[in-house]
Amino acid sequence: MSALPNKKLTGAEYLEIERKAAFRSEFYNGEMFAMAGASPDHCDVKENLIGELKSRFKGGPCRTRSSDQRVLVSARGLYTYPDIVVICKPPEYAFHDKDTLLNPTALIEVLSDSTEKYDRTTKLKMYQQIESLQEYIMVAQDRPWCERIAREADGTWSRSVFAELTGELVFVSVPVRISLADVYAGVTFPEILPPFTDNRF
Repeated sequence: MSALPNKKLTGAEYLEIERKAAFRSEFYNGEMFAMAGASPDHCDVKENLIGELKSRFKGGPCRTRSSDQRVLVSARGLYTYPDIVVICKPPEYAFHDKDTLLNPTALIEVLSDSTEKYDRTTKLKMYQQIESLQEYIMVAQDRPWCERIAREADGTWSRSVFAELTGELVFVSVPVRISLADVYAGVTFPEILPPFTDNRF
């Protein structure tokens, strides 16, 4: 993401601009940040996950929404577009903006070179402020690797990593297990993997 040069904006001003814009931008601390385009592998991983989740949610209370669904982190004033949103209760929207969701159950981000550090640090801390959120899952696009940050009953957060194509991505907010082979179907990994820092929170 890159900041758009502008004066500090209010949330209302951001939404007015965003509704008319030809591309999506996130908003935080008075600034708009244009969202970068996604690679083919990023798109494949996201669509694989959506397909697997939708098939398991059929007939149940949960649903998925993709990166067109805007989410507001009220405690921090962040407006953002997660790659995948899971909603398991009746959706609640910001009173001033009926397109902005307030109560996601789970959020999934497919990591990219330009957003990985932000997704795994600043955004993680902000997502943890959402009262309804039960888990945040980060998915690498260049190797079979998923990280789950889950809210425990006492309010603390636990971390689990799922790696190798023979493994499974296990959700805690919904009774779903997805093989990593299905998550990465159609994705070709580079022969030489780029550097990867497994930061702990």
